[in-house]
Amino acid sequence: MLGEDFETRLAGELQFPAITDLVEWCDVVLLDLRTVSVENQADHEKGMQLLDEIVQAPTHPPVVALCDADDRHMLLGVMERGAFDSAENPPNVLELRLILRRAYKFFAAENELNRLRKTSREAGRLHELLGASTTMQELFALAQKVGPCDVNVLITGETGTGKELLARAIHQLSPRCARPLVAFSCVNLPETLIEDELFGHERGAFTGALACRRGRIEAADQGTLFMDEIGDLSLGLQPKFLRVLQQRTFERLGGNTTVNVNVRLISATHHDLPEMVKKEKFREDLYYRLNVVQMRLPALRERREDIPLLARHFLQRSSEQFKKNTKRFSRLAMSALEEYNWPGNVRELENVVQRAVVLAEGQTVDSWYLPANVQGGSQSLPTIRSYEEEVRQFKRRLVLRTLRECGWRKAESARSLNVARGYLHRLINQLGIRETEGAAPAEPPDVILPPRRIM
Repeated sequence: MLGEDFETRLAGELQFPAITDLVEWCDVVLLDLRTVSVENQADHEKGMQLLDEIVQAPTHPPVVALCDADDRHMLLGVMERGAFDSAENPPNVLELRLILRRAYKFFAAENELNRLRKTSREAGRLHELLGASTTMQELFALAQKVGPCDVNVLITGETGTGKELLARAIHQLSPRCARPLVAFSCVNLPETLIEDELFGHERGAFTGALACRRGRIEAADQGTLFMDEIGDLSLGLQPKFLRVLQQRTFERLGGNTTVNVNVRLISATHHDLPEMVKKEKFREDLYYRLNVVQMRLPALRERREDIPLLARHFLQRSSEQFKKNTKRFSRLAMSALEEYNWPGNVRELENVVQRAVVLAEGQTVDSWYLPANVQGGSQSLPTIRSYEEEVRQFKRRLVLRTLRECGWRKAESARSLNVARGYLHRLINQLGIRETEGAAPAEPPDVILPPRRIM
């Protein structure tokens, strides 16, 4: 009836043990709830129960319900229960084909999106954040859990570690992703200007206020507000901001009208907020409101195994930006990048790579194109790790770099390091080295859509 593009299967043809197996068996479910097909009320309730079980599965094919045209209550009911669409009885075959094709395309697009999300994480990427190290993978996993939950998040870490990128990744993983993320930095601004930026003002609130202006909080309504360097928010503004978090209301400057907002707050700071609370420089009640879930971005020197991945990413991006033919780092240059302590973190690394690409004349970035302090490590930070830990990290970087250069061929890597192959295998296990570390993301395979399978 549906044509050659569709492969039709009946539920009686396959006895699947669980609803979740439907995703492997069909691409669209056509659920028949017509009066002529439902002999009694029990059969009708069984059909609705089956619909509930399908849509409650974590991954399920879209459901198209076939209902009587005069039963508007049934048509609305199946849509409220999560059916993708409904078709009236008697069905118009052309219209039914269009509905099924649309449902199939939606299901295929959803599967592709899930595949790309999984691939990006496995390749050491979460949206714009890069990192294949264990620390970053754990952080990405936490972000995947926290993102869909509408809770406040406090991101801590040194300047330049990518706190705003993490905030944007969390926003993209949340149900609010279709709404804006409004970012605001509290650094080095007068209190009056911060208040106006956050809460807005009414016309005539002060000299020069010629029109009503919405603030950042109001602009983020139904979306996400990212407060960068929240630790620099003055004590005078903290109670007013706390009220927004507690009651979701505020008044613009110069106004008496209460404005209701629904925002998710993600805040970031490089300050030690608990210490500021002890010194009474930050309100304790506000700190607890911000700190529902805390995520710490490690400094770059704490995840040195990510430096090659980040450096190559910045190299490719800078080469495209400046229209250069630079394609790689020399061994000495990469070694210098890995050994430097990066007080400015990822931001400093990006700037150093940009400079090197601009100065480089060939396809290879040599060490002399790097700043003098990076070449010699003269700006290295004092180590706070033990001697044993420093030696272990040096061994790990050396083995990992050699494996990458040899294409992860163990025998060749052992010869390059002048060690026995068995000893190299022990080092790899002891140092927790994985082949996926720093690897470039694989090209996604071409997606070939199979014939639509309709149950």
